[in-house]
Amino acid sequence: MPPLRLILIADDYGISPGVSAGIRDLAVRRRLTGTGVMATMPHWPAEAPALRELHGQIAVGLHFTLTDQVPLGSAPRLAPNGRLPSVGKLLLAGITGGIPRQEVADQLERQLDKFETHFGAPPDFIDGHQHAHMFPGIWPTVLDVFGRRVDPAACWIRDCCDFRLAKRGQAFKAGVISVLSRAASRSAHARKLHKNRGFSGFYDYAAGDLAKFFRPMLNDAHDGHAMMVHPGHVDAELRAVDTLTDPREREWAFLTGDDFPVQLAAAGFELARPGFPIDWDVNSRQTAAP
Repeated sequence: MPPLRLILIADDYGISPGVSAGIRDLAVRRRLTGTGVMATMPHWPAEAPALRELHGQIAVGLHFTLTDQVPLGSAPRLAPNGRLPSVGKLLLAGITGGIPRQEVADQLERQLDKFETHFGAPPDFIDGHQHAHMFPGIWPTVLDVFGRRVDPAACWIRDCCDFRLAKRGQAFKAGVISVLSRAASRSAHARKLHKNRGFSGFYDYAAGDLAKFFRPMLNDAHDGHAMMVHPGHVDAELRAVDTLTDPREREWAFLTGDDFPVQLAAAGFELARPGFPIDWDVNSRQTAAP
């Protein structure tokens, strides 16, 4: 059997110059399938040209951002103090029906506008910072842009719903996200949107590095599985806006090192090419249920 294909996506491009540089380095080394852009961040316009030069070597998507950072334009209910809510507050609003849907739609349109203005092309995929794109009250707005704003034949969505968790460890958070994402996953499937088949990337940063958890996160995974990673270099700009810092350096070291391809091959995988899953071969290797 040929190797299974892993969609390895580095989140948070544009959050800081150091993180962006680390992700580009991995792209040059062919150690990623793609990266998701935080178009809300002030560094995105300056970091876009260098990423554009790598388009084709990696997929480039929109990392739709609705938590913690400064919104694009006015969002009086979503960000009354000029900053987007914490993930906990956003999730509570989604569960209780308190999502200001028009403001979410406005943020998505503005982030797509800023992405395309500086990248010069539409995104290859859409996912969400802290998985917010699949939260209750938010996912209908995200799915609505497919066929209206983005071409569903050329753009895929990250599906965070995966209940094959028993063998992976660190499964509690992944299970919660899967439950929250179930409705969005089913709707995306019903609309025949391109998406990954299985999802991982959750681990306890205090309990060990990506090198320790990489193989377990691929247990019981199938062809077309997606994994999120957060590599990059720590700089003052990152420390000012995000609490996830030093683990990014350790992830970058693992992904650039000799052990990563060894573990990848031992798990029976190869990295998916940038066009996957849009160019999914319907005649081969479809071993996973939608």
